[in-house]
Amino acid sequence: MKIGVDARGAIWYRGTGIGTYTYQLVKNLHMLDKMNEYRFFWPGDEYKNLDPSVDEVFNSIERSKDKFWEEVHIPMSVEQEHIDIYHVPQNGIGLPATKGCLNVVTVHDLIPYIYPETVGRGYLKIFLSEMPRIMEQSDLVITVSEHSKRDIQRIFQLPDDKVVVTYEAPESVYRPIDKAQARKYVREKFGIDSRYILYIGGFSPRKNVKGLINAFYEIQHDIPSDYKLVLVGKEARDYDDTAMLVDALRLQEKVVFTGFAPVLELPYLYAAANLFVYPSFYEGFGLPPLEAMACGTPTITSNTSSIPEVTGQAAQLINPHDMYDLAQKMVTVLNDEALQAKMRSDGLQQASQFTWKRCAEETLAAYQKLFQRSKV
Repeated sequence: MKIGVDARGAIWYRGTGIGTYTYQLVKNLHMLDKMNEYRFFWPGDEYKNLDPSVDEVFNSIERSKDKFWEEVHIPMSVEQEHIDIYHVPQNGIGLPATKGCLNVVTVHDLIPYIYPETVGRGYLKIFLSEMPRIMEQSDLVITVSEHSKRDIQRIFQLPDDKVVVTYEAPESVYRPIDKAQARKYVREKFGIDSRYILYIGGFSPRKNVKGLINAFYEIQHDIPSDYKLVLVGKEARDYDDTAMLVDALRLQEKVVFTGFAPVLELPYLYAAANLFVYPSFYEGFGLPPLEAMACGTPTITSNTSSIPEVTGQAAQLINPHDMYDLAQKMVTVLNDEALQAKMRSDGLQQASQFTWKRCAEETLAAYQKLFQRSKV
């Protein structure tokens, strides 16, 4: 087979779930599969082979966004280069209107359909207008959890054999780090010199960061006074509302906004934390809880959507709509060292079951099955 992959998300969205997925899928397919030929597409310089280093290649990519490239160059290349399968990993957005081969898309979630009020207007408009066409033109839809598969089948009435689940995974940088070393790094890099509860992610209402802040406020008299709440994420949409809540509750000295943190800094933030909390209302997969557990950090997260499917019994699950449930769980974990030790051990075991190599293997198997079926 000759397989083309739209690799733009590996650069444009690096640090997000979609960006991590695209980067790791391309990297692992390149390392794993020596039987088939790959063509990784992006604007600017293009490479048919990622050798010797995927990182060196990705760091050199031009970041141009050109509709001509998408509407003319890709369909022409697919035809001229006799590509058998073309895969668009970023929710299918960018799938050419002209179909020249078997199409595969990865749809991570259908949040614009389920929580439209939490999505930016521009992306919402594109997603809702494009997704019906994407689903119709796709020969195979890959998604990242059984929960997302059920959403896709329910909303688009797709048959079971057209939707395949391949789980995401923590990247290799997420691993246990000596706590003293991690705290030293966090102190020097972020100026945080105390015990803390950690959240990493965006500030969309769907992420329920305000619920976390309210729960933290409620437990001030139930935990040692030196605990802080550290919120890591880009200061973008909905950030101001979150900061205003911190001011209204007079928690300015207790809540730390770090802003965006690059991937290589995150393992230190996870490892130095006493507790990681991720109270999201909805996730297609939800990488941060798995990353935290891979670093050996006790984790509290939601009992909704795909999250229990990912964390299993290793995390403490809460109802994200119940602030008091979250507050109670936080107090329980922070005041019970034996429970923390068990959660660290269970979390490491759970996280070890998810690997990008496995994701690539299952993706390749899906390609092969689709290709074989098309020849019948």
